[in-house]
Amino acid sequence: MVILDDGVLRLEVAPLGAEMRSLRRHGAPFEYLWQGDPAVWPHRAPHLFPIVGRLKSDAFVYGRRTFRLGQHGFARDQVFSVVEATDTAATFVLQDDAATLACYPFHFRLAVAYRLDRGAVEIAYEVENPGDVEMPFSIGAHPGFRCPVTDREQAREYVLEFERAETADRFIVEDGLVSGQSEFALRGESVLPLGAGLFDRGALVFKGLVSRRVRLVGRTPGPGVELGFKGFPYFGVWSKPGAPFVCLEPWCGIADAPDATGHLEDKEGIVRLPPGSAFARAVTIRPF
Repeated sequence: MVILDDGVLRLEVAPLGAEMRSLRRHGAPFEYLWQGDPAVWPHRAPHLFPIVGRLKSDAFVYGRRTFRLGQHGFARDQVFSVVEATDTAATFVLQDDAATLACYPFHFRLAVAYRLDRGAVEIAYEVENPGDVEMPFSIGAHPGFRCPVTDREQAREYVLEFERAETADRFIVEDGLVSGQSEFALRGESVLPLGAGLFDRGALVFKGLVSRRVRLVGRTPGPGVELGFKGFPYFGVWSKPGAPFVCLEPWCGIADAPDATGHLEDKEGIVRLPPGSAFARAVTIRPF
């Protein structure tokens, strides 16, 4: 376990999946991250790579071959190498090997760098293509936060506060695939109540939000989390119905549609990285 501490925050990150395991503020007697429960959702803050969401039939075609690849890819289940670590920063790296090439036939280097800075956690992604062919991929963050944060609150008292007023539909997910159906979610509003039944039909999937920050907060003053994201065209909000956590998920990529062709390079939201190139994005988490 790698432990980072800047005197304001204490962060624990495991080499398995380069996943955050604990996030606390000094002086606060509670944990901000969902702590995982195999009976509910075993993860805490997985990184999604080289796909986001599900592929149709859990497979894709490249060249003349079909490759099987499960939901959200494989990065969350791989052990990353710790290539750099200080008191307040650490970088974790995953590279292709025989096992990854069997389900994703591309050479890659994925770096996930954590840095504590004045009470915030910056998570920087860098994807490199060291191969000699174009590499199609997606990447996303999937941190789960306790909701309610403290045991004295109720989850129904929480809301999402977007940085700007949003007019956005929620795209419906059926059997893990994003259907062509949508329904009203936000109409010139910046607040989305996390009421009962919100997640009964699965995740809320948004496209093209104008906000670059969102806050998970109670209706009355108290602890919460602000998530900053830039350059992520898709955003997911998810929980198991009735479970005491909410995931805030910026994505560069999205699950397949039911009529997807199966060719990864044609997938909606896919990033097509030229040989020898790199792709970078970052997410910021500020607990308060």
